[in-house]
Parts: sequence; C-alpha cells; structure tokens
Amino acid sequence: MKLSNLTHLCVGLLLVIFTAGAYAQIDINSREGVVAINRKIQCSTEDNAETTFVWHGRAWARRTGESDKLLFGLLGMNVRQCVTVTNDAGEDGYRQVSREIMLYLDPVSGEILRKWDNPYTGQTVDVIHVANDPVNSRGANFGYGRDGNVAQLPIRMVGDYWQMNVEVPLFYHNVLAGDYQRYVGGTYHATEMFNFYGNAEELLDEGTALVNPGVSWVRLSQWLPWMEMNGREGVMYFNAQGAKLATWEDLPAMMKNEIDTYYPEYRNAPPGDDDRPNETSWTFFKKIFDERATESVGNSGGS
Repeated sequence: MKLSNLTHLCVGLLLVIFTAGAYAQIDINSREGVVAINRKIQCSTEDNAETTFVWHGRAWARRTGESDKLLFGLLGMNVRQCVTVTNDAGEDGYRQVSREIMLYLDPVSGEILRKWDNPYTGQTVDVIHVANDPVNSRGANFGYGRDGNVAQLPIRMVGDYWQMNVEVPLFYHNVLAGDYQRYVGGTYHATEMFNFYGNAEELLDEGTALVNPGVSWVRLSQWLPWMEMNGREGVMYFNAQGAKLATWEDLPAMMKNEIDTYYPEYRNAPPGDDDRPNETSWTFFKKIFDERATESVGNSGGS
C-alpha cells in the first residue's frame, strides 16, 4: 500500500511538471498559423506594438580581373509595427509599416562617412545614407501563397532552434533611368537574402506575442548612385547580421544620435494606415539630387 501511494505521488509530480512545461502550439500549416508566425517574427501579434531591428555589416565591390575591395561599413535600423486587417471573407490578416536607416561607415575608424574617396575614380563624393520612409508591405498578409493555397513557411527546425531563409529577387524600373530603358538598359537589378533564426519553443508558443530573432542579410546589387561610377562594370555585395531589439533605446548610441539630429521621425514607425508610396535608395537619391539641382539653379541668380 505504501509503495502504491509513493508510485501515485511520483506519477502526480511528473504530470504537474509536464503540464507546467507544456504550451499551446501554433499550427504552422494553417492559415492562421502562418499569419501568427510571420507577425511574431516581423513585428508582434499585438496591433501597434512597435519593434526595432538593428544590423551591422560591411559592403564590398567586385570587378572582373580585380581583387574585391572593402568600400565601407554598415549600420542599419528599421522601426516597424503591424496592424490587423480583415478581408471580404472575414479572415484576419495583417499589414506591416516601417521606416529604415542605413549609415555608411569608415571601414577603419567606424565613424559615419560624410565624404567618400572613390578608389575606382579617384573622386571624393558626398555620401547619401539610406533613409527610406516608408518601407511598408505591398499588401496585407492573410496567410495565403500566390496560388491561393495556405502559404508554406520556409522554416526549418534544427534541434531546439528554427531557421527561415527568404530570397527576394529585384528587377524593376529604375527611377533614374529614362523612357528608353527597355532598349538601352537602366532596370534596377539586385537580390536580397534574409535568414531569421531563434528558439523554436518561443516561436511556436501561442502565448507569446513576439520573438526577438537573430537575422542575417546579404544583398547583391549595382553601384550606389552617389558613388558616381558612370556605368563602370562591377557589382556590390553587402553582408550584415543583426537582431530584433527589446526596445528602440537599445540601438547603438551612434544611430540614436544620428536620428535625434537628422531623422527624429525615425523614433517611431509610420501609422498603421499609412498609404504613401514606398521609398527606396534610388527614389531617395533622386529626391536629394533634384533638391540640390533646384538649389543650384536658385543660387545662380539667373546669370
């Protein structure tokens, strides 16, 4: 009898321990699960909960027959939020809105570059950092793929961790090109590759609103317009790593100082109903270039 009681006590304790460690799992094969997982990684399942990403890295150049050149360091941030939207079928999805900055740094000192000595042309040029506002999702995410079926998340479980790889090929109209780009070239051509990773239990737990994953980012692209490369052969590649931060205040002091001085609106994400067209490095450069051209004409005084 005593042995039986002891056995029951042990079993009861095991059940308590198991129950305490158990959690309701998100079904990643369901439409609702796809929405929840994406929101937890990208922002939060709670509306208007702002989250901030940061990344550090370096940018290189490659030309045929030459050794690669380290051009500059990188320091970037993105502040974002998600809001719930409902489709005609009554299904809840979400829309993501964000702003982002990427600063180009001296590869030796780590200081923010204002002028840059181009090793290919010998010219010293003004640096135009990335300040894209907004960078919003093109549409709402309801958990469906382009074929109309429930999307298959590119997530792989590795032990207690998860990994998600996303490749984004880019091939679109270059706002700096003319009306004849189809015939003479001028389309922006690049590829962006993202890898997110973190703890599997945190990701799948229905009881948590977000995860703070690590992230890596690689981009293959053409020369940046402010480099004034004048059509020279070659490509750039960017390699960076970062994470979603606990709070905006965890950004590096250098970034926070730059935002306070030049970009105070980047302390917060855009409003959830923001309907402005997205900004890119190319449209931002065109805006700056056009403003400088207008100022130059104004200062000429009609001479």
